[in-house]
Amino acid sequence: MTPPSPTFREMLRNRLRARAQAAGLDGLLLLAPGNVAYASGWLFTINERPMGLWLPVEGEAVLMVPQLELENAEAVPGVRVAIYEEYPGPVPAQIWMVRQTGALRIGIDSLEARLLSDVQAELAHLDLTDHCLPERIVKHAQEIALVRAAARYADMVLERFLAAGADIIRAGGTELDLMADATAHARAALARDHGQAFAGTKMGITATFHSGPRAALPHGAVLPRKPLPGEPIIAGIGCSLGGYHSESGVTLVLGELSAEQRRVMQAMADANAATIDALSRRQPCEKVNEAALAPIRAAGLGHAIRHRIGHGMGVEGHEAPWLSPGDSTPAAPGMVFSCEPGVYRPEYDGWRCIETLIVTEGGVEVPSRFQSTHPFDARVIPL
Repeated sequence: MTPPSPTFREMLRNRLRARAQAAGLDGLLLLAPGNVAYASGWLFTINERPMGLWLPVEGEAVLMVPQLELENAEAVPGVRVAIYEEYPGPVPAQIWMVRQTGALRIGIDSLEARLLSDVQAELAHLDLTDHCLPERIVKHAQEIALVRAAARYADMVLERFLAAGADIIRAGGTELDLMADATAHARAALARDHGQAFAGTKMGITATFHSGPRAALPHGAVLPRKPLPGEPIIAGIGCSLGGYHSESGVTLVLGELSAEQRRVMQAMADANAATIDALSRRQPCEKVNEAALAPIRAAGLGHAIRHRIGHGMGVEGHEAPWLSPGDSTPAAPGMVFSCEPGVYRPEYDGWRCIETLIVTEGGVEVPSRFQSTHPFDARVIPL
């Protein structure tokens, strides 16, 4: 496996050029970091210095970057590079970029409100539509292959957690120790299998481990806390390969499962199944969310829902479309989502499981396999 080729990126840029032309524009100035990465293939470090990619309807693409990124940008195939000196500079970088295009009818995907009037003064027509969005939400085969491969290593963290967790906890290990051991194991495998081919790209593992009452925090710091018998331990894992993201996650219990814990697990499994069913039927994303959360509510756990069922993934770990109220995008083949049913009961416990879902022509593919290969009774760390 290798990163998407320069030819693939040029194909994406040509599709964006066609969208610009159809909208009556001279070209697109991409400023949103995810869009710049998507269309250029350059997985740069995001900071306060704006990066831009100018895609004229006719002519070469131009990466517009601060001077300190010159050499990195010059290594990107298929684009010319223009540089500005530094941020913030006497002229805002975004205004400088607009002037560099020499165009009068431009689409810009993301623009600070304070710059709006100044940009409008430079142009005959400004289109603030994100023309990249409809391209990004449906992945191509090369992108899906990376998502699928990344899911394997996210699962690997969970497999290591289950296999080594008991020994680590018996030795006095904490959430931090569990996370460090499991992520190091998967990172080593990721580097061994893909490090040479993907050198210089974004490739890595992220994770959170929360136990006991602190598992009721959907987001929280991982602490030097030792899990106690009977407590749930939430492990949420993300993996990126070639800049494309997958997720996998599970809640394990230290010791034996109680009847109440099994009931919560069943409600979340039913939410998973409802998500897959709704996506298979190409429901709008907000309807998928409603269908997915219904089993949790039916189990009397509606008060413990703290977030939507999921989100899109691609060159960003969280990206549109959103399995959430307010997103009417119909599910379509090539879309990639996380499915994250969660139950959070403050000062008592918390539960979350995560799967990566790929919508296909025939239904839904689930490349993250940990939950399907580990039924409830196998999600236990023995004392």
